[in-house]
Amino acid sequence: MTSSFAADVRPVDLKDALGERYLAYALSTIMARSLPDVRDGLKPVHRRLLWAMQQLKLDPASGFKKCARVVGDVIGKYHPHGDQSVYDALVRLAQDFAQRYPLVDGQGNFGNIDGDNAAAMRYTEARLTEVAAELMRGLDENAVDFRQTYDGEGEEPIVLPAAFPNLLANGAAGIAVGMATNIPPHNIVEICNALLHLIKTPNARIATLVDLMPGPDFPTGGILAESREALVQAYETGRGSMRIRARWAVEELPRGMWQIVVTEIPYQVQKSKLIEKIAELLQAKKLALLADVRDESDENVRIVLEPKTKAVDAKVLMESLFRNSELETRFALNMNVLDANNTPRVMDLKEVLQAYLDHRHVVLKRRSQHRLDAIDRRLEILGGLLIAYLNIDAVIKIIRNEDEPKPVMMKKWGLTDTQAEAILNMRLRSLRKLEEFEIRKENDALSKEKKELQSLLKSEDRRWAAIADEVQGIKAKFGPRTALGKRRTEVADAPVELLVPVDALIEREDLTVVCSDKGWVRAFKGHLDETAAREVRYKDGDREKYVIRTQSVEKLMVLATNGRFYTIPCDKLPRGRGDGEPLKVILELSNDVDIVQVFIHVPGRKLVVASSDGRGFVVPEDSCVAQTRQGKQVLNLGDGGEAKAMCTVEGDTLAVMGTNKKLLLFKLAELPEMDRGRGVILQRYSKGAMLYQLRTFDIAKGWPMGFARSDERENAPRHWVGERGQAGLLPPKGFRFG
Repeated sequence: MTSSFAADVRPVDLKDALGERYLAYALSTIMARSLPDVRDGLKPVHRRLLWAMQQLKLDPASGFKKCARVVGDVIGKYHPHGDQSVYDALVRLAQDFAQRYPLVDGQGNFGNIDGDNAAAMRYTEARLTEVAAELMRGLDENAVDFRQTYDGEGEEPIVLPAAFPNLLANGAAGIAVGMATNIPPHNIVEICNALLHLIKTPNARIATLVDLMPGPDFPTGGILAESREALVQAYETGRGSMRIRARWAVEELPRGMWQIVVTEIPYQVQKSKLIEKIAELLQAKKLALLADVRDESDENVRIVLEPKTKAVDAKVLMESLFRNSELETRFALNMNVLDANNTPRVMDLKEVLQAYLDHRHVVLKRRSQHRLDAIDRRLEILGGLLIAYLNIDAVIKIIRNEDEPKPVMMKKWGLTDTQAEAILNMRLRSLRKLEEFEIRKENDALSKEKKELQSLLKSEDRRWAAIADEVQGIKAKFGPRTALGKRRTEVADAPVELLVPVDALIEREDLTVVCSDKGWVRAFKGHLDETAAREVRYKDGDREKYVIRTQSVEKLMVLATNGRFYTIPCDKLPRGRGDGEPLKVILELSNDVDIVQVFIHVPGRKLVVASSDGRGFVVPEDSCVAQTRQGKQVLNLGDGGEAKAMCTVEGDTLAVMGTNKKLLLFKLAELPEMDRGRGVILQRYSKGAMLYQLRTFDIAKGWPMGFARSDERENAPRHWVGERGQAGLLPPKGFRFG
């Protein structure tokens, strides 16, 4: 038996069949799902939701209805998709953290900024907002075209009249096949200012429009940290990128401590995931300056960031967080929309604004013509009623005596069918004189309105003036005096790149380095006060020599008698348990080499180094940092000589004393600055004497702490000033060298 489908089988190339079907799918995705219409800024699902809610009479002044009822009407009559996807779209229209100007007024749990889902649709209720009412104003006045629903049983609007500029005000996001859209929300007052300027100046430059609406205004606030030039370029091309940063402030705490409080986060960032990400970075030790993060939010965002120490720079801490977390994001602008011809294309800012104005111009003409037609119909009826009042007795007689009064009246007074029907439908109570007066009054008012509408339809200038008045009305209704009209996102310049030092990102730990007189070293956690430092125990016969408060990221430097500088990271020092370890063992020094000085490296500082034979020079401390365990040779020594003393440069005068107890002061400028070498003679010695100690100070301020009493004129430092290389004089009575 031959199959009945045999005659319908046609050979088709698989490539052509797939291409045809994929194209149909792609067009369906682009046109009927993912891209918004430039005129009302809505996708089909959103438009159908609002239309269904209006049909259910869920206007702003009415009560709420269950969301399940709304979703059921939408998927049953207009949008044959899954109920959950339609409900998700409804929920988003009600979220004040997702929509700058919500279109749905929700009652119940509609989710939150933490990313928690809304309650099931059977629990939540909804109605339209005033913004949504403005979008649909004029639907019953032939403002837009309607089409049949998917099953042909009803009608739905192709586009909404959109008295409210929804596309730029609420933005849009969507991904289609081969294209996408991502438009940020803007401030309604600024949009209206730009629209009014464009009506007044049709050839306005985009840069001028950007001055009037200087950037997005996100519902979650934050700071738009982008240069004006970048914003203008983005709006000129319809594509670009914008940096959004969280809003933060330093909150002072007792005892000099402080914390950072974040009160606004970037748009479309879930607060719970943001905090979770920061906590993960903290756990992974990638945020060395941060000690803790806490969420203290209620209905307002409050994220507390606690620094490691009060010495941390708040700007550096936030810069590290901006680089590593979603406290800073980028919004990719892509103004890809469907134009009035249902063609997808990327528009610049001026084109989007002009497309909206053109739509409002079409709506105004259609509404005006609709009203004019209604007035003509009413005037026709009123004209017939006035004839009836002037001939009331004849009308009554005809109605009483004629079997078909309608044609008789039409012939006698030249009435139209509509007029004759209106006369026959009059009630007896309408025959009173007062009613005639009201009809004449209504007739005069409608005639005047008709002339105004005819004048409006004939004059394009008057139509644009009317549109400007509508825009002014929207601006006043949702303007700066309302909570919706106030700008939430601060517009700032692009941030200056802050160079974060590498060591600032390294975890710091407070340490106290203790070195004994015999060279045993150890590091205690935290900064020991004087009492705790005195309680540190040493080996029998040993005592305290150096107590240095520092941090784990610092470097301990050691000058040895062999003229070499050695460098040890403080976090590599033995900890405070026990007696520590001998520095000579750590540095692998031979027994004939001793320790001259121990100090913490300070970048940029200068040192004076000297050997036992009284020779020395100034050396940059950075040049003394050793890169290997063998140290760095800085001071070259003569036969039998050794490195004897070192001090930091802290004044203009150098004080030198030998073992012969003679003191010499001379200008520090007489010393050469070198990276290495023997240096020059500082003080001359005889009879086996050698250098004992040296120190720098500012001679204009007198003897520094530790020198002889400064209240005696004969002890003034100038008496010991000489030339470099001299032997010097005996110090004043009671003198001690620091």
